[in-house]
Amino acid sequence: MKMFVEPARIYLHRDAVDFRKSIDGLVALVEGELERDAYTGALFLFCNKAKDKLKLVYWDKTGFALWYKRLEKQKFKWPNKASLQEFELSPEQLDWLLSGYDVLGHEELQYKSMI
Repeated sequence: MKMFVEPARIYLHRDAVDFRKSIDGLVALVEGELERDAYTGALFLFCNKAKDKLKLVYWDKTGFALWYKRLEKQKFKWPNKASLQEFELSPEQLDWLLSGYDVLGHEELQYKSMI
């Protein structure tokens, strides 16, 4: 995903969110439920109950930006039975998630020489 900003951190909110919420409602979740400062430049991801839509919200130094993505036939691989309320993702994991891959519960591949 090409972004206009380089987010300091990327957080995925585990629980489904009412998608009638817009920027103010999502920022309230960030600050109230996740107990995070929404003004840090971090990117926060939210998914709907059907897991076919997601919203991203972040502060870009002049205001909040909201991105929305809807899948036509598939569902996002979203954690729903994990014990953590939020997960921190790398930019690469965000790209994978937006491409439909399951990014949680998998370890990075480690390569070593056969010599």
